Amino acid sequence: MASLLPAAMRMARLQSDCAAILPALAGNTDVISFQDGALVLAVPSSAVAARVKQMAPKLQAALLGRGWQVESVKLKVQVARAMPQKPEMRSLELPPTAVQAFEDLAQSLEDTTQNKDLVAALRRLAQKRR
Repeated sequence: MASLLPAAMRMARLQSDCAAILPALAGNTDVISFQDGALVLAVPSSAVAARVKQMAPKLQAALLGRGWQVESVKLKVQVARAMPQKPEMRSLELPPTAVQAFEDLAQSLEDTTQNKDLVAALRRLAQKRR
């Protein structure tokens, strides 16, 4: 683990330098590797890749100015990386009058074999939402 720390710190510094140079694309690009003067960036789509490719000369010159010996910038489209985090699920909230209406409906239905499952479902719904 101790031997990996310097490499990880170096990659983190390179990532932060890239983000400082291209702040508009900072959230959409990640440094994959930097070996033998070749900087490899992960991008989420071909559209972002086209934008980064246009800005590659600026990025390369700015990184050279910061002491990174970047000879080329390569891009890899990695769609899975760019997926947004799992969206927050909404929970259904019913007003008290709606819950009461479901309870009233369950009580007003006839007690038959055809209605048995419906009445049970309505009662579970009302109990769960209280």
